[in-house]
Amino acid sequence: MQHREEIRFLLNGRDVALREVAAEDTLLDFLRLERRLMGTKEGCAEGDCGACTVLVGRLSETGLHYEVVNACIRFVASLDGCHIVTIEHLSGPDGRLSPVQEAMVAHHASQCGFCTPGFVMSLYALWMQNAQPIEAEIETAIQGNLCRCTGYAPIIRAAQAMTEFGSATEAHLNREREAVSAQLLALRDGRRVVVSKGTSRTILPVDVDDLAQVLVAEPEAMIVAGSTDVGLWVTKFLRNISPAVLVGHLDGLRQITVREDAVVLGAGVTYSDAQDVIAQHYPHLGAYWDRIAGWQVRNMGTIGGNIANGSPIGDTPPVLIALGARLTLRKGDVRREIALEDFFVAYGKQDRAQGEFVEAITIPRSSSGVMAAYKISKRRDEDISSVAVGFNLACEGGVVTSARIAFGGMAATPKRASAAEATLVGQPFSEDVVMAAAKMLVEDFQPLSDMRASSAYRMTVAQNLFRRFWMEHSGAQARLERV
Repeated sequence: MQHREEIRFLLNGRDVALREVAAEDTLLDFLRLERRLMGTKEGCAEGDCGACTVLVGRLSETGLHYEVVNACIRFVASLDGCHIVTIEHLSGPDGRLSPVQEAMVAHHASQCGFCTPGFVMSLYALWMQNAQPIEAEIETAIQGNLCRCTGYAPIIRAAQAMTEFGSATEAHLNREREAVSAQLLALRDGRRVVVSKGTSRTILPVDVDDLAQVLVAEPEAMIVAGSTDVGLWVTKFLRNISPAVLVGHLDGLRQITVREDAVVLGAGVTYSDAQDVIAQHYPHLGAYWDRIAGWQVRNMGTIGGNIANGSPIGDTPPVLIALGARLTLRKGDVRREIALEDFFVAYGKQDRAQGEFVEAITIPRSSSGVMAAYKISKRRDEDISSVAVGFNLACEGGVVTSARIAFGGMAATPKRASAAEATLVGQPFSEDVVMAAAKMLVEDFQPLSDMRASSAYRMTVAQNLFRRFWMEHSGAQARLERV
């Protein structure tokens, strides 16, 4: 197949074409070291503090959409066909500060100033989508931005005042949408992209079928979707990820299909992509979804990637296992389907052959039963789970007829609590039975101690979550008795 040997994108108002790009090259380093755009800061280099926040515009079937991302863990090669916007570009052609920046100045929302550009970028993205956000929406938008000066109150006040300084519809990024869309469309040529620097090589397939061909030819290649995990392998452990096969740009992996019996998510669907459909069809996951990382990571991270990396503390596997989710795995033109819990074999080992990739996740829909999802972490927002759990009980006549309970952070893999489930099935949905099931967790798990929690803490918390589940859902008992 004929391929292109350069990455092409827009940076603020200029075209960029790069032929020498290593798989490990990050957007943050490119901006600061190559283009001297110093407004984008390096704080944590792991997608946690938000000081490196930039906007990335991407064309989709519904038009041009801008999202905030962490430049420190976003790879340059993944930006082919995108529009990157840094804080230097927000002032527009006339040089005047944007209304978001003016509001920050007016409300004294900057103290030491190091984190300020990242906050401005997040609030600008919010302002373009929602010109008059309520406080809860503002807090969600800046989940991924940390301020060491504890200046959140004036930042929130500035966010509430953004429209006083100008209309979002008049923002130059909104006024230029048509022109930028045309520029991005012109960058597309329908060819596979292969770029390299030295011995490092990166491949961007044309579509999902091309991805399957690439992985058959190069079965040991590193598949990179949102890079929210792989990015840390590079910035923290200096790992070589070449050859890297990037998949975040593939629209075929970002499809969401709502069927009568299930919701099917392409493996490249991001947390943000899925948020509305998850909240609509699985209401118990609405608040849980908001606690997955921060806005920047939710815009980059994919559900398929969260599953495929096999982490025992991934946020989505426990709650999806509880719902009975299944995976579609593909190698070449051959597909197979397995239950999600069967995908995790051991720590760092999954049931996925070389050259095979996760193509889709199918989540059954159910209007009955008692469901819940809980996450315990050191910090409420933008933190990794110490313990996560999904509950899914079906009852008839007040008796539990089936139970699916899955935990993350309690074992080497996301895992069902089989002994606890067995204790529930066939018994009344009552406090005594639920707490008896909680005691059976010692048969299901022997959690490890690490920097996030001790073994004893994890077991105590997991058992207490059964009590929380009962206290929050005991009112459902009367309803279940009528089923």
